[in-house]
Amino acid sequence: MNYVALKMLFGDRAKYLMLLAGLTFSTMLIVQQGSIFWGLMLWSQSGITNINVPIWVTDPNINQVEEVKPLADTAVTVVRSVPGVEWAMPLYKGLQRAKLEDGNYQQISLVGLDAATLIGRPGVTLEGRIEELRDPDAVALDQWAVDRLGGPERMKIGTVFEINDHRARVVAIVQTQKSFQNVPFVYTTYKRALRYTPPERRKLSYVLVKPKDGIPAEALARRIAQETGLGAYTADEFGWKTIRWVLKNTGIGVNFGTTVFLGFVVGMAIAGQTFYLFTVENLKQFGALKAIGASTGMLARMILLQSFTVGLIGYGVGIGLATAFGLTAGRGGNLPYAETWPLLVGVLIALLGICAFSSAISIRKLAKLEPGIVFR
Repeated sequence: MNYVALKMLFGDRAKYLMLLAGLTFSTMLIVQQGSIFWGLMLWSQSGITNINVPIWVTDPNINQVEEVKPLADTAVTVVRSVPGVEWAMPLYKGLQRAKLEDGNYQQISLVGLDAATLIGRPGVTLEGRIEELRDPDAVALDQWAVDRLGGPERMKIGTVFEINDHRARVVAIVQTQKSFQNVPFVYTTYKRALRYTPPERRKLSYVLVKPKDGIPAEALARRIAQETGLGAYTADEFGWKTIRWVLKNTGIGVNFGTTVFLGFVVGMAIAGQTFYLFTVENLKQFGALKAIGASTGMLARMILLQSFTVGLIGYGVGIGLATAFGLTAGRGGNLPYAETWPLLVGVLIALLGICAFSSAISIRKLAKLEPGIVFR
C-alpha cells in the first residue's frame, strides 16, 4: 500500500509540485530569517566574543556590553584580592573619533589592553605582529576598520592617522567579528588608550578575570560580586544579558518573529489546502481501496506517508536554498547569517507539524468516506 500511496502522490504532478513549492518556500523563509536573526544576536555580543576571557567584572547596573560605566582604577586591585582569581587585567573600551589623512572623521571602538600580557587581543592576526602594540603610538586595526578607514591601499602596516589629535601608527591588522553597531575595532595598550581619550575621573571600563584551575567561572563570578559589590559575569552570562537587552529594547525580535510566523502560516495554508484538494480529487481511488478491505487506519497511514514524504523533500530543498543564500549573501561576513542545528531541528519539527495538520484535514474526510462512492 505504501507503493500505491507514493504512486498516487507523484502521479498527480501538478498537485505534488504545488505542495513541494509551498513547503520549500516555508522552510526557506523560516531558516533564512531565523539565521539572520541569530547572526544579529551574535553581532550584538561581538564585544565579548572578540575579547574571549572567562569572567567580566563591571558596574553592577550595566545592561549590555556596549553600555560602558567606568570604574575606579582600584577595582583591578580589589578583584585581584578575591580568593580564586588567577589574574585580573584592566580593559578600556569606548567610542572615539579617528581622523584620516584626507581630513575625514570616522567613529571607532577603541580597545585598550594590558601592555604586559595583551590579554583580550584577537585570536587571528592577518598582517603584522600584534606584539608590536607595545611600541610607541602603535595600534592594530580589525578588517572592518581597514575598509571603513580608507581601504587596503590607504590603511596598511605603517599608515599613520590620528585618534583625538593623537598620533596612531598601524602595526597589525587582526580579524574580529563585526559589531552590532557596525563600528570597527581599533586595539592599543591600556595606558595609550587612556591618553587617546578625553580627561575623565574614571576610565576603567572592565576588569578581565581568569579563575584558578579547578574553580568554576560561575562560582568565582558570584564570589567576586559578593565580596566587591561589583557586577561579575561569565562570558556566556554577559552575552545572554546583552541579547536580552537587545530583544527588549529594539524591534528585532518582533520583526523577525513575525516573518517566521508568517512563513509557518503560509506553508500551513498552502499545504493544507493543496493536500485537501489532492484527497478530494482522489476520493474514488480511496473508496476503491476501502471497498476491497482497506481500513480507515490504513488509508490514514497512506495519507501520512504522502504528507511526510513531500514534507521531507521540501525541507531538504528549502534548507539547501537557504544555505546557498547564506553562503552567497553572507560571504565575507557582511550579512549576519548563522545557521545552527537547533534552528534546523526546530524548522523540521514545525514542518512536520504543518504536514500533520494537512494530513488531519484529509484523514477527517476519509473517515467519513463510504466505499460505495466508487460506483457513483
